Amino acid sequence: MARGRPEIDIERCKGCALCTVACPQKILEMSIETNNQGNSYSQCVDESRCTACTMCAIQCPDSAIQIYKIVQEAK
Repeated sequence: MARGRPEIDIERCKGCALCTVACPQKILEMSIETNNQGNSYSQCVDESRCTACTMCAIQCPDSAIQIYKIVQEAK
């Protein structure tokens, strides 16, 4: 299974939470803290379960999420 690492630009995030709904692994949650604009922001709570599907990044209207695919070397 593919692996990934979500990177969220917390200052770009406006707190719409669309990514949390879109994530099939349910590894994104809204933070208790706020960014400089006063918005809660999305955060990954279990990076090890990210499958690099990019559904969160596709849903994000502000392009605040990038997914980096983790390449595993063949044994």
